[in-house]
Amino acid sequence: MNIFSRYTLSLLLVITALAPALMAQTTTSPYSMYGYGLLRDRATSTQRQMGGIGYAMTGGRQINAMNPASYAAIDSLTFLWDIGADVSMNWRSENSADGVSAKGHGVGGGLDYLSMQFPINRYFGASIGLVPYSSVGYSFGDKVVHGSLSNQGSGGITQAYAGFAGKYRGLSLGFNISYDFGNVINDVYAYTADSHQTLFEHVMQVRDWDVTIGAQYTVRTDKYSRLTLGATYTPKKTLRGKTWAAYWDITAESKADTVGMSDIKGRYFRPNAVGVGINWQRNRASHFMVEADFSWQQWSKARYSALYDGKGNVVVDAQQFNDRMRFALGGEYTPRLRGNYLKRITYRVGAHYTRDYVNIGGNSVREIGVACGFGLPTLEGKTIINLGFEWYRRQAHPTALIKENYFNITLGLNFNELWFWQRKIK
Repeated sequence: MNIFSRYTLSLLLVITALAPALMAQTTTSPYSMYGYGLLRDRATSTQRQMGGIGYAMTGGRQINAMNPASYAAIDSLTFLWDIGADVSMNWRSENSADGVSAKGHGVGGGLDYLSMQFPINRYFGASIGLVPYSSVGYSFGDKVVHGSLSNQGSGGITQAYAGFAGKYRGLSLGFNISYDFGNVINDVYAYTADSHQTLFEHVMQVRDWDVTIGAQYTVRTDKYSRLTLGATYTPKKTLRGKTWAAYWDITAESKADTVGMSDIKGRYFRPNAVGVGINWQRNRASHFMVEADFSWQQWSKARYSALYDGKGNVVVDAQQFNDRMRFALGGEYTPRLRGNYLKRITYRVGAHYTRDYVNIGGNSVREIGVACGFGLPTLEGKTIINLGFEWYRRQAHPTALIKENYFNITLGLNFNELWFWQRKIK
């Protein structure tokens, strides 16, 4: 192992040890107060630059946790690390029933994901990592008679996954098994005109496991081109953990009064989920790749129960969800695989449309966005710095409710090391 590899390993081991604490993503969307928060799709910085594609992406130089079948494509001498972070800027507006317009903005972000991939032999590959499943973060207030209310939320669910894949000729099959953990916290502060303050808090604590299976099939269309079809499936299952509601009289400095507690097993569910994609790429002197994806999650059949107090009164309402659908299209282009620095930069672009699972009084939340980015090779040639930019708009339909515009800056570091290659001394 050369000096660069040793320093890289030391840095990555430190980040890995700190990752569970660093992955406290800060979201700034009022829409994240519903359900489990804003859902993520296991997309790396590279994939986000292309609209979040990945179900049919394969190649062995990028980690693709969206489809575990891709792990089998890794070269038998290669060891991959991928670390991603982002900064998110949000501008939102709302028109109330009386015609008064309210505006706000926020800044969030943090460490997004951490993953590694390695070969078992020439036919099998594996990956482990930490990726976000959902994120919650919001803060807004409202005036009421004789006082005001403040709504705040934080937390989310993180997945620690381990995946394995094998290939035979053009077919690859794989799976991810993940341990899901995290807290979803929703707080309501009440302030009266005489400065009295109380807090009502709802917490969902998730401690669960999950599984995703994937397949990819690749055929050569000519000597330099190939076509890949990809698909994933995640089965419906109940969540495990606890949920509770508590009340504090902050002014009186009283202890928390738990007004409702329940196991979430059998009462809260995640849905059946399917993802499919088609990818075409050509590699000769240059590299060109394009992919189209579609995913569907059956949230309309995923139960989210009400929480009751000891007297049978509802303290947290049940929620109804829509089936979530997402379309994505993206691609990348490298002018020359070997050449001067500017020609070896990879250029990426993509777009997506999402009908989210959140349903607010019969209004579906929709999102549309575009993205672009660059894969910047370092001087030593193996590590790639992936710098990307995203813009997307989120609002409800048919009533717009809150309109949100986001501008995100994403940064990913892809370390590609030949750790299993032995140098010969002449």
